[in-house]
Amino acid sequence: MAKKLFIAEKPSVAQEFAKALKETHERRNGYLEGAKTVVTWCVGHLVTMSYPEIYDPNLKRWREDTLPFLPKEFLYEIIPNVKAQFDIVSSLLNREDVDCIYVCTDSGREGEYIYRLVDMMAKVPETKERKRVWIDSQTEEEIRRGIREAKPLNAYDNLSASAYLRAKEDYLMGINFSRILTIKYGNMLKSHLKLDKNVAVSVGRVMTCVLGMVVRREREIRKFKKTAFYRVLGNFEAGNCKIQGEWRAVEGSEYFNSPKLYKENGFNKKEDAEELINKLQQAYSQAVIETIEKKKEKKNPPLLFNLAELQNECSKLFKISPDETLQIVQTLYENKLVTYPRTDARVLSTAVAKEITKNLHGLATRNEYLDFLKDIKQHGIYAKIDKTRYTDDKQITDHYAIIPTGQGFQNLETMSETAKGVYDRIVKRFLAVFYPSAEYRKVALKLLVGKEAFFSNFKALENPGYLKVYASDSKPQNADNKQDEEEISEAGIEVVSKLKKGSLLDISGYDIKDGETSPPKRYNSGSLILAMENAGQFIEDEELRALVKGRGIGTSATRAEILAKLVKINYLNLNKKTQIITPARLGELIYEVVKAAVKPLLNPELTASWEKGLGMVADGVIGQNEYLEKLENFVAKNTNLCKTLGNYTALARIFSLVDYCYK
Repeated sequence: MAKKLFIAEKPSVAQEFAKALKETHERRNGYLEGAKTVVTWCVGHLVTMSYPEIYDPNLKRWREDTLPFLPKEFLYEIIPNVKAQFDIVSSLLNREDVDCIYVCTDSGREGEYIYRLVDMMAKVPETKERKRVWIDSQTEEEIRRGIREAKPLNAYDNLSASAYLRAKEDYLMGINFSRILTIKYGNMLKSHLKLDKNVAVSVGRVMTCVLGMVVRREREIRKFKKTAFYRVLGNFEAGNCKIQGEWRAVEGSEYFNSPKLYKENGFNKKEDAEELINKLQQAYSQAVIETIEKKKEKKNPPLLFNLAELQNECSKLFKISPDETLQIVQTLYENKLVTYPRTDARVLSTAVAKEITKNLHGLATRNEYLDFLKDIKQHGIYAKIDKTRYTDDKQITDHYAIIPTGQGFQNLETMSETAKGVYDRIVKRFLAVFYPSAEYRKVALKLLVGKEAFFSNFKALENPGYLKVYASDSKPQNADNKQDEEEISEAGIEVVSKLKKGSLLDISGYDIKDGETSPPKRYNSGSLILAMENAGQFIEDEELRALVKGRGIGTSATRAEILAKLVKINYLNLNKKTQIITPARLGELIYEVVKAAVKPLLNPELTASWEKGLGMVADGVIGQNEYLEKLENFVAKNTNLCKTLGNYTALARIFSLVDYCYK
């Protein structure tokens, strides 16, 4: 009797598929078998690309004359410590009674790559039917839907091509640039750092770019010089109404475009601020309201979480690294609590939006969310969520946003407090989109004291809307007021609103508020992940910026791993308590080596454009041969250029300057 084989990425996932199949399975060595189905698993990657010495033993030694290394045909090998499981999977794939293979690895580029390598190395006959299961959560219902709607595997051939190319790209850049830079500068680094052996220069398509981002930010901070400035504040009264306004040198002011100014709302010198106050005090005792603007403003709930946004949030709130966040949310996913985590989308698909009541009903069984669900039912927004900005099929590539499934609560009880906290953030972000916008009343005043203008801006929360979901948070979600905007009570805004244009206010005095400019902020682990996702913001060329829009550097699945590696190899420092990231001395020296030899590797423009190209291959816009040709030309050109460099003296001077910053 013919059987269907299901191959998952991990044993735990295979177990969930076995349950969903509703068939009794007997546990065998490395797989589960029933009367009609067999379920097996990889353990992550079972196959990897071979090192150069497998092509030719002479390539084991790093020599300049063997570079660039550009194999005509790439070789692959089984990873030794998982060979036993590969042999099991391979034998199952080739079993005569298996007539259909369901590929159930993670639904994304890397999951596709994991299976395709196994299929290639196992030499599975082309005559066997292969189907791809694509799911967004590990609930039984979703698994069964994925199996029911599985497409032929060849529908994902373009995605597979981009996966192979991504691996080849990382391999060729890593092998060639790491080797040539180590050969050229390893001994120099050894001597400079006073070490016993040459320093290996580790280079990567994404990794080196991220190093560049952190080093450049640190240097901006070092170069920054604080500038003191002095703002003038006026204190005004109308009966019981007390108002403070900020002076600005707008057109009509005696100081308009004056060289004494720091911007338009402050002076470079305190004595100039004091001079203004003296002039006003001597000449005026009252201010007049020149304009008063009253309006209502709505603040929409934020978009749903993608992985980068969630990693940024958890870095700030829980002080955990992006890698730790990914591990936690992956565990939540494997325990059926949330949908697939490795996603760049922040919206729902139309299909999911139409069935979202299932997720909401599930959450209603939890006491901590019950009141919110009652509110949501009353508002009725859930019924038309597919017509809002939170649903957009065009913004989804592989998976929609991370949302709670409304299931798996029994598994949540055994998890850490941090994991529970991460889950709660996902749930609240999800619930918020079913609430109305928060509504504010705003009043803006412009007061004149002679020709000098003072400005006051007030806001009051009139209807909390979605902010009700976050009412118990220690960090309010609306703590992003403009610096010149004072949040007051509803009663306070009523008093201010009654003021009229032309009304006179008594002046009770003036204050000088000292300030100073702030340097750029260092990246923390979360903000760096966001910067990687939004790499286009660093690109000056408008056309190129538009080209790479939506394609950052790295992917949601790899960014945390890349950051963790940079810390592990001592190129970056990560403060575990604050999650602040700074360059390590070695990392900054490596930055200078790369800058002197293969500068494009440090630029987000290059890395983002490569990622865009991989996306175009996945979308079928360009062919893999065209992409590979451009890649090989880039590697060959820059490797050969490195061979010609003789910039040791200049680099030694720069090394000394770097050292000065670490004394």
